[in-house]
Amino acid sequence: MRQETESSLLQSAEAPAARVLNARGRAPAVLVCEHASRFIPAALQNLGLDDDAARSHVAWDIGAMELSIELMGALDAPLVYSRVSRLVYDCNRPPEREDSMPCLSEVFSVPGNINLTAAQRAQRLHEVYEPFRQLLSSTLDARHERPVVITIHSFTPVYKGQKRTVELGILHDEDDRAAQIMLQQAQGSGLSVALNQPYSATDGVTHTLREHAIKRGLPNVMIEVRNDLIDTPKGVNLMAGLLTPVLQSVITASSRTEAKL
Repeated sequence: MRQETESSLLQSAEAPAARVLNARGRAPAVLVCEHASRFIPAALQNLGLDDDAARSHVAWDIGAMELSIELMGALDAPLVYSRVSRLVYDCNRPPEREDSMPCLSEVFSVPGNINLTAAQRAQRLHEVYEPFRQLLSSTLDARHERPVVITIHSFTPVYKGQKRTVELGILHDEDDRAAQIMLQQAQGSGLSVALNQPYSATDGVTHTLREHAIKRGLPNVMIEVRNDLIDTPKGVNLMAGLLTPVLQSVITASSRTEAKL
């Protein structure tokens, strides 16, 4: 199949690779959705995927963007998101990682990512990851108060044949301040909540937290919601209602801590 050439990967009608919504939101927080979209540029010919794979959880985090938008409105916080599928470039992975452009995701082979040249990898880095990274950096730097960085993800209920009973995962890297507050607040939500499940920092899933929050000394947390709970508008609305007061508590407590520094 044809891979990208020296011409632009994203055509003008397909750009930009990343956007920010509610950039002037008043909350001392920034929401991030790295896996918001399953969009694959036309130049990549769907990466050789069939429709089932291209619509599945390996291409995007199902329901995560819809949940992010509801939380953005409820919290009045900016939202930075990628508009390109994680299979083209996973914006929550650093360039040196092979799974930033995976050849295999769970049980799905990604033919269009096999045997990529250095030039092809560099083009995706330049056109997909760098715009996202720069937009998130500039959004954080423009905040008048030091914000909490909250990344929003979803995960499949069944992974490699194994059922997952956790409904809400709260993840952290080396800074667990916001995660511990959120864990405490979420205990009364009625959800099955766990810390560092179904993934943890050892799985390499906290790149955004490390690159953008920890380097700035900002409080941060990564949220993972089981996607069968947010794959309908009703489910998204219910989950947003449960998470909004939890995140408001995290933001308030983190702001107080930051004020003392």
